[in-house]
Amino acid sequence: MVTVGDERAEAPGELGTVGVPSQLQRLWVPHRMAYVADHKQADHTDCPFCAAPEHDDESSLIVHRGKTAFVLLNLFPYNSGHMLVCPYRHVASYEDATPEEVAEIGALTQAGMRAARTALNCAGFNLGMNQGEIAGAGVAAHLHQHIVPRWASDSNFFPIIAQTKAMPQLLGEVRDLIAAAWADPPDVA
Repeated sequence: MVTVGDERAEAPGELGTVGVPSQLQRLWVPHRMAYVADHKQADHTDCPFCAAPEHDDESSLIVHRGKTAFVLLNLFPYNSGHMLVCPYRHVASYEDATPEEVAEIGALTQAGMRAARTALNCAGFNLGMNQGEIAGAGVAAHLHQHIVPRWASDSNFFPIIAQTKAMPQLLGEVRDLIAAAWADPPDVA
């Protein structure tokens, strides 16, 4: 047992570590529980990716609409310009996507990279899909491909020391820049 203030607590690594400081700083973001705990998404009730195309592009942060898939900015971005490529159809797994959806997700990912290079002058990208809740998918019930722009100077002391990410532009401004730079992807049908 260790003493924290006037309270007794278990040693780090043991059960009952409430209140025991650790090296890991935590940013409490309870609003993300809508993505993590919403198990109704399996039937696309309250699925943010099913709801987005039903609204205008600006309010949904959509930068491009394709035939079977669309591209929008991530509401909780890892970096400025973090986009998601989603099929319109509510499908959870990449292996359940149709050949047309897979082809368009790929083409839109390429076009999104080109638009981000033009609009944001980024130097590289992280691309990926988290398949399933256990793999880290915040919205596990609706397939989505991440496009995360990267710059040589996008990681500095702030995330390393303060465990905080600074976003230099508002989402609406980034959406407008990327949408303006968007070139129609090649026909994949």
